[in-house]
Amino acid sequence: MQNKQIQQYNGYAVQSSAHRLRDGSFSSNLLLERIDRTRVEGRYWFYSLEYFRSEEEALLHSTQWGRNWVDARG
Repeated sequence: MQNKQIQQYNGYAVQSSAHRLRDGSFSSNLLLERIDRTRVEGRYWFYSLEYFRSEEEALLHSTQWGRNWVDARG
């Protein structure tokens, strides 16, 4: 099962997701998409940023990581 959250942040759609691994931990994943672009060049995928004991922690981490990425690139 995979859970997703989508938020808008500084011109990007920040789509955080988490999926459960065999050991019961959760992988934090992220898709960033430029809101003003429909082309593939405006999409950035990040898989398995970190691993967490809960789905909520994984989603929170993905969201914060994505916001930091956007802030660092302007």
